[in-house]
Amino acid sequence: MSEGPDRRDARGRQRGAARSQGRTQRSATAPSERRRTGDPARRAAFDVLRAVADSDSYANLVLPPLLRERGIRGRDAAFVTELAYGTLRLRGRYDAVIEQAAARTTDRIDPPVLDLLRLGTHQLLGMRVPAHAAVSETVGLARETVGAGAAQFVNAVLRAVGRQDAETWDRTIAEAAGDDPVARLAVRHSHPVWVVRALREALVVAGRSADEIEALLEADNSAPRVTLVARPGLVDADELLAADGATAGTVSPTAVVLAGGDPASLDAVRDARAGVQDEGSQVVALALGAAPLDGPDARWLDLCAGPGGKAALLASLAAERGARLVANEVQPHRARLVEQALRAVPKAAVEEVRTGDGRSVGTDEPGTFDRVMVDAPCTGLGALRRRPESRWRRTPADLAPLGALQRELLGSALRAVRVGGVVAYVTCSPHLVETQLVVKDALRAAAKAGLTAEPLDAAAVVRHLAPGPVELPGGRTDVQLWPHVHGTDAMHLTLLRRTA
Repeated sequence: MSEGPDRRDARGRQRGAARSQGRTQRSATAPSERRRTGDPARRAAFDVLRAVADSDSYANLVLPPLLRERGIRGRDAAFVTELAYGTLRLRGRYDAVIEQAAARTTDRIDPPVLDLLRLGTHQLLGMRVPAHAAVSETVGLARETVGAGAAQFVNAVLRAVGRQDAETWDRTIAEAAGDDPVARLAVRHSHPVWVVRALREALVVAGRSADEIEALLEADNSAPRVTLVARPGLVDADELLAADGATAGTVSPTAVVLAGGDPASLDAVRDARAGVQDEGSQVVALALGAAPLDGPDARWLDLCAGPGGKAALLASLAAERGARLVANEVQPHRARLVEQALRAVPKAAVEEVRTGDGRSVGTDEPGTFDRVMVDAPCTGLGALRRRPESRWRRTPADLAPLGALQRELLGSALRAVRVGGVVAYVTCSPHLVETQLVVKDALRAAAKAGLTAEPLDAAAVVRHLAPGPVELPGGRTDVQLWPHVHGTDAMHLTLLRRTA
């Protein structure tokens, strides 16, 4: 292992004898041949990582406009996407590699320099980029963004990373993680240890084997397919299936999976007759619409409607039945997104898009809705394929405040639905604290207030909706979908019918 990385400070600057050693390393490439700046694709990926780190942004919101602004298209756009998303997904694994190669912990490396090292390491270990290009291009980007001194540090560390292949590094970082099998899984598959434990427990409670945890972690690190929703009454799925290589979904009857390309190029997506929406997200909304209820079926509520995908699907269903949807969203900017998502739905099917706190609806409008969707804010552990940065932002400390909010929202929904009506409780997280425990506590609190509800067989509803067989363990009425089993986000669904 080179001493170069050891003799640089936390900003990647050389000190002492390392300067002379660095000159020897740098002489391998003539100054006239060294890249002084990063190429536009790598610079774009770096800027995405910095936006995610500095402004708490999500890559899936930052990347598309950045590509458009800089005119990056085709293969270059695909390269940027893989480089940025792959680096974010495998950050934990790459940090373990970098710590070994640099002989220091990542908290002693300046964040921009660390992001450069992550980008370079992903090119070396996770992409088909020649090693010399991965190092030289990343070092050039470092000179442009963090300066020559830090670029020397980046060069030294990436050269150390490149001395071993990915399989050898797998063994090295697993050994460094110790004897705990969960810790080894966490570092190899780039998930925090607490998330691995929670996912394994959720698998078991949902009736699956704990041995599936590795397959689940691998699925979390795979890029999700682009899936469209054909909103009923607005577009026929056959129109979407006409796209090159498109195939029908397997879990949702309204789903169409694209082989590639930009979904925004499709007319149906541009005018909101269709939208980009995960199959799991589609089927939980469809299940609320298909759940059996007693009495009228005229007024529906989406309690937490932003950004509007489920609201648009519910509203299109409501339009076909002569029902009306109220879409409630607490954040004004997300309420505007709901309005955009609903713009193709017949006006008669949308009673109102309102901005308000969902926790007060049950008190303000008790017993006035026939169907209520509670797509509760959650940790997002079920969508780590789509938002890989969430795994590094969330901590166990987030569970308590989110759980309190989830209970209040579900309690409000149970008050807002009429007797005989149905509530769908949905989270994009399989964590037991956000799913079964919330439902249990909310039902107990409601009963104390004289309100009762019973679970419906959500699994039977989903099986009936699906265009083909759906693997759901027997003996459970709720539904837990999984990326490694169903190819969807890990959506949870519980259906409740109010009885008193």
